[in-house]
Amino acid sequence: MNKTLIFLAYILFLGCKEQTKPIADISVTDTKNEKVEKPSETFGIVIHGGAGTILKKNMTPEKEAAYKAKLEEAIKVGHTILKNGGTSLDAVQKTINILEDSPLFNAGKGAVFTNTGKNELDASIMDGSNLDAGAVAGVTTVKNPINLAREVMINSPHVMLSGAGAEQFATERNLKIVDPTYFYTEDRFKSLERVKEKEKIATKTTAFYDPMIKDAKFGTVGCAALDKNGNLAAGTSTGGMTNKKWNRIGDAPIIGAGTYANNATCAVSSTGWGEYFIRAMVAHDISALMEYKGLSLQEAATLVIQKKVPDLGGDGGIVAIDHKGNVAMEFNTAGMYRATMNTEGEIKIGIYKTQE
Repeated sequence: MNKTLIFLAYILFLGCKEQTKPIADISVTDTKNEKVEKPSETFGIVIHGGAGTILKKNMTPEKEAAYKAKLEEAIKVGHTILKNGGTSLDAVQKTINILEDSPLFNAGKGAVFTNTGKNELDASIMDGSNLDAGAVAGVTTVKNPINLAREVMINSPHVMLSGAGAEQFATERNLKIVDPTYFYTEDRFKSLERVKEKEKIATKTTAFYDPMIKDAKFGTVGCAALDKNGNLAAGTSTGGMTNKKWNRIGDAPIIGAGTYANNATCAVSSTGWGEYFIRAMVAHDISALMEYKGLSLQEAATLVIQKKVPDLGGDGGIVAIDHKGNVAMEFNTAGMYRATMNTEGEIKIGIYKTQE
């Protein structure tokens, strides 16, 4: 047998030997011969129910317990969806639904009143896997604005709809439509009356230094989530600012200001003085600082909320989760209703500046 035949026989022997490798030892590869990563079991969720001058001395034990119970109920809904392999978008939407249906928060049922005594609702949602987004502004008859925002994202060629057109689209998509009186709550209406009374005796310069008038803009709800497939999503819903005029729209429905999600970085939902959050593009800025400057989620959130927004004159907070499951709940006010749950099911709920 010549040397060539001996060499070919040796090569065939090695090939056969390689094929006998146990299946368990062979890595799964794609068409480019790269390893295919298995879905991660890491997931998490974080929510907020608004930020502002929330002081323990002004809170009754009963009211504090009610807020904590509703935050726990809401976040457990989203966490269960994620635990069972559901999407971050579903978790965000269903969690916000619980908060929208509660009169405790300034969204949906508990929305604040405009200067003319109406409830004008805004919401937005974003998919971090493809940067798709949907938003609505100034709707008055849609029971759950976050549901309409998602419909806009999925079933329309647009990102944002407003007013009567948004409501027409909601009807066409068979969403729950309610009479505007559904949103009426006595506490919110009395708040409008108090703010109007204060406004009569306050100058434009001093109005926002009155704690009650200044905090008339807080109460927005929001959620950010990471699912087991590594997809991030965020959503925000609000009734806006008490006594708002001229169909004012804040940051909640503005993608990049009130809501942002990008699988490469994080998902963010904002709450606070919307005019400043729009000017600072808060939600996107946090993501950009992570992507372009290499900051961690907490570093980016701290810089934006504790430095950039206050330097402009604004206040408020955010909740966020990154692509690794790290969570930030950053705010520069006296309090922020907030909660988070991780992969292990550990839950943390907070209201005031320091953890209770």
